[in-house]
Order: sequence, then structure tokens, then C-alpha cells
Amino acid sequence: MKTTARKLVSSLTILATVAFASACGTTHNASGEKDSRSTSSVEIKHQYGTTKIDKVPERIATVSWINTDTVLAFDVIPVGVPAVEWGGNANKSTDWIDAKLQDLGAGWGSEKAPKQYSETDGVNFESLAQSKPDLIVAAYSGISKEEYTKLSQIAPVIGPIEPNYTTKWQDVTLAVGKALRQDEKAKSIISDVEAQLKKAGEDNHFEGHSYIAGNLDIAANKINIFSKGDTRSRFFESLGFNESEVVKKNAPKDKFYFDWSPERSDELKSDVFYSWIPADSKPSDISAHPLFGQIPAVKNGNLVVTNNDHTTLSISASSALSLPWAIEHFVPEIAKAVANHRG
Repeated sequence: MKTTARKLVSSLTILATVAFASACGTTHNASGEKDSRSTSSVEIKHQYGTTKIDKVPERIATVSWINTDTVLAFDVIPVGVPAVEWGGNANKSTDWIDAKLQDLGAGWGSEKAPKQYSETDGVNFESLAQSKPDLIVAAYSGISKEEYTKLSQIAPVIGPIEPNYTTKWQDVTLAVGKALRQDEKAKSIISDVEAQLKKAGEDNHFEGHSYIAGNLDIAANKINIFSKGDTRSRFFESLGFNESEVVKKNAPKDKFYFDWSPERSDELKSDVFYSWIPADSKPSDISAHPLFGQIPAVKNGNLVVTNNDHTTLSISASSALSLPWAIEHFVPEIAKAVANHRG
């Protein structure tokens, strides 16, 4: 599962990692007290079947850090979380995770802080078992059926609801809310974030503008286009953008991305074009490319990029915690591109 940052993005997968806690750790709510809600069992459906959870979990471990975001959104501190190896900050975490942990009195280095470990070589089953979880959340992940089966020998697992990191953040939130017996809070979290996204779109007059979300890889001279099944596309649509007609007509039904010939760059018509680019690149590198520079939005100065891996993570693996961060730190860049389109 080792991969370079370029492969991570172009293959459209986010590194799955997991973390473990010391034997004395416990999942806490914001007050530090154990959950006292109903212990009646619940069942959660996912890609690999249905998982029965007999009681409110007290020790949650996560596979793929996006699931960490969702658990924390419920003011619950997991016993362990994955290190964010690609695009993470100095804590091998994210700014939004750090902020939430601080709010819950569980900042890194404190007694309540989750433990981290790397899973760059695959799911670390041994360390997961050492954390003694009573629930493993992998709702947003790319774990295989074999990995799911092996994890299930440790504790009940919420497997990937959709394959290969395509589960909607709303569905992850609902699944975790159901496991915690906090269905109403899950709905409240979702409606609040969706309202923030809608307001950001309205404030910046995004409605009615078309977008294409893609990956313009100069080194490989390759173009990937993301369709509605991808998190980046969902992000733009949640802001009020419309998918470009060229993407609608060419997107395959069974994939969330597809390749596009650079020789046909001029056909990629949209008001705004989004792409990830490496940290050592700049938008002018795209516009100077003999083929990519023919993309209408690029030619017209309406290209918007993330060349900061941390910002890329906030929209490529969306969560109830990352999206408000993206609204503050990335939406202003989109607004500049839209304003430039209007002239």
C-alpha cells in the first residue's frame, strides 16, 4: 500500500491508516463521561454485509482518518486514530482534527489524546487488537473483504458503505450516529454543514456556474476528470455549481473518474476548472502547457488549484470537520476564479 503523493491523488484513493490506544484508554464524550444512552442493538449495512452493534461503543478505533473526523464530530474521542501520512500537519494530523481535539480537552500530548500509528504498509491488525476496541469504523475506506473479515475478529466493524473511498460524508455521519445511538445529532451535524456550504455558495454567487474537477498531471501529460461520484465534484455541487455538460456526456456510469486525451483539452468547457497540482508547481505551469493551456477555463484565467496537500485533503476526503475548514480556506480561491469569469 506504499504510494507516492502523486499516485495517491491520481489513483483517487486516500491512504487508509489506523491508530491504537493504550490498554487503559476509553472513548469519551465531550464531558469525559461514558455514554449512557440505550444499549439496544442496532444494525448497520455496508459493502460487506450487515454489522450488529449490541451496545453503545466505548472504545472506537478508526481505519482511514476521515472516519476519525466523523467520530470527533459527535464530540467523541476515539481510543486511537491513524496518522495522516500524506498532507498532514506537524502532528501527522489535520488542522481540523487538532482544533476539535483541543475543544474536547484532548489535544496532542494530553492524557485524553488518541494514540497514533502508521499504516502505510497496510492495516496493522496487531496494533488494532492491542487497542481493544469495541467498534472499528471503516465506513469511508478501501479495505478489502479479507481485511474486513480479519478486522471483524477483533471487534464489530462498520465496513465501507461504498467501495474505494467513495462513501458520502453524510452516509458516514449517519452510520456513526446510528452506532452511537445519536441519530438525531447525526442529522443535525449534516444539516448544519450543508447549510454552511449553501450559504458559502450563495454569498459568492456560485449558483448557475459550471465546473470541471480534474487532475492535470504535467509530468505524465495526463488528464483525469472526476464525475459526480467523486468527493471533489460533490464539494463543488454542494456550493451550487453545475457539472459541465462535457462531463455529463462522457462520464462512465460505473466509475467516479475517467481519462481524457490532452489533445482534446479545448473540449473541456466550463466556467471554472479545478485541479490538484504538486506543491512545487503553480497555476502558470498549467497555462503554459501546450495542451492543458487550451482548456477554456485555463485559457481564460479561471483555473483554481490546490497545491497545498493539506487543502487538497479537506475536499478530496470530505467530512463534517474538513468541509467548514475548506469553506474558510479554499472557497475564497474559488470565488476569485468565478469573479474573473464574470469579468
